Amino acid sequence: MVELIPCVDIQGGQAVRLMLGDPDRETVYDASPVAAGLRWEREGAGTLHVVDLDAATGRGENRAAIKTLLAGVGVPVEVGGGLRSLEAVQEVLAMGAARAVIGSVAVTNPPMLDVMLQECGPGAIIVSLDARAGLVATHGWRETSGERAVSVAERVWAQGVRTLIYTDVTRDGTLAGLDPRPLESIRAAWPGRLVVGGGIANLQDLELLDGLGIEAAIAGRALYEGTLNLRDALNRI
Repeated sequence: MVELIPCVDIQGGQAVRLMLGDPDRETVYDASPVAAGLRWEREGAGTLHVVDLDAATGRGENRAAIKTLLAGVGVPVEVGGGLRSLEAVQEVLAMGAARAVIGSVAVTNPPMLDVMLQECGPGAIIVSLDARAGLVATHGWRETSGERAVSVAERVWAQGVRTLIYTDVTRDGTLAGLDPRPLESIRAAWPGRLVVGGGIANLQDLELLDGLGIEAAIAGRALYEGTLNLRDALNRI
């Protein structure tokens, strides 16, 4: 069964979704991120995925809003966005995050990922790989590395990471549905828990993930705009 995880992306202190990761193409869904989180909790979410978009792109940070959200909800929350140092990871964990989501560092600074795993434990660290045409995108998707997502996945598994988030950035926020081809490749390369985001639009996408043996999915725009109903999905998947 696929676990459905609602996403609360925060930019400028508000719950938003971006089109293709572009910070200038935002749709504001709730002025209060904690209100958004509480809505998904009421509808049955067992986990929330929270991203500080401003920290991810280096345009600012939303620590105060995240701290309020963490204090206001009663379900585990994984937090990502701009976590590029051990101190940043320890800060969000101390604020109450269940897990820290590491993106660019896993690609650009593998020794730092080793330190995070050693100091915080594998259970507190998730690696998020955002990919474009099979190559990993970093720094809020503004840059594309020369590394293949499959190769990075194999490396971080060897480092001790056990949960991986894979996002197709060409579909994120588009409601275009999933492309199964890269998902098949990353599933074959990743023996741990695999979470998929980017483009999820409806129950058929969740059924596709289930058929591929993928454990969880992160959804944002589909839930906010109603093409995917959280309660219905939780009752059917």
